[in-house]
Amino acid sequence: MNDHYLKKLDRVTAILTQLQSKPIVRAQDLAAKFDVSIRTIYRDVKTLENAGIPIIGEAGSGYSLMDGYKLPPIMFTKEEVLSFITAEKLMQKFSHQSLGNHYQTAMEKVRSVLRHSDKNLIQNIEKQIHVFNDHTQPGDTVKNVIPTILESIADKTQLVIEYKTVDSTVTNRTVEAVGVFFEFNYWYIMAFCTLRKDFRQFRVDRILQIFKTQTLFSQEYGQINDYRRYSNGEKTRVRLLVDKKIIGHIVNSRRYYGFIEETETENGIEMIFDTEWIDEGFPRWVITFADYATVLEPESLKTKLRNLASEISKKME
Repeated sequence: MNDHYLKKLDRVTAILTQLQSKPIVRAQDLAAKFDVSIRTIYRDVKTLENAGIPIIGEAGSGYSLMDGYKLPPIMFTKEEVLSFITAEKLMQKFSHQSLGNHYQTAMEKVRSVLRHSDKNLIQNIEKQIHVFNDHTQPGDTVKNVIPTILESIADKTQLVIEYKTVDSTVTNRTVEAVGVFFEFNYWYIMAFCTLRKDFRQFRVDRILQIFKTQTLFSQEYGQINDYRRYSNGEKTRVRLLVDKKIIGHIVNSRRYYGFIEETETENGIEMIFDTEWIDEGFPRWVITFADYATVLEPESLKTKLRNLASEISKKME
């Protein structure tokens, strides 16, 4: 069997996997994924049909497997099995507790279809992988809170939540959840708040009660990243001129402080931020590299940095 037919076999097998995992698969998406022409995809689909796979659909729309059709268990490669083990370790440390049990049962189903040799591989290697994470997730008041949120997003129905704010005030909100995200070691909901008529983010561990309703969303929403620009607090514009030699040390952390853009100049890198933490978090972050940075604006940040440096100096006497 020459290289051409081996590539076709791999591609046709991968297309079958796509059909098993998605409700509708478009020819143009498959062509882009495998870097071939759409006509080649049409021929590959025809090959599957000739092999007895009941595919519904046609060129120009999309393809799917006939409802109820069952295929034999998928055979995983050794590399895929090893990736499962690594992902499981990460999930054990970083997944929200309302998702953990569901992921565990899903992994048990995956393990059940592995070959005997792959099961031995897991047993031998899983104790050699460890993820160190000292942050302890707070306990939830509500069971299955994230699955409930995700169900409401899938069904496009509103949620009613009882929420405790940072100052311990308890409020009731009706929200339309756009998505969930993990940041600063906490899980958050990004949602449209019907009370405020604007987008808000809510920390999941501060939800005291949550109820699904039958009320449909009042509007359509895009992807969660389209709404990450919204926040609960007022922002302050900050401009810093930073020495190029220090950029590599702050390039990852800057996004947590409202980084927007940067411009290279003769004197260094000018960086612009919109930050909510101008009073505490931002000055304490800047002071870690203040000897390589100049504050261009606002003046209030210069004052805060001088006061902070003075307090540090006194403690060092």
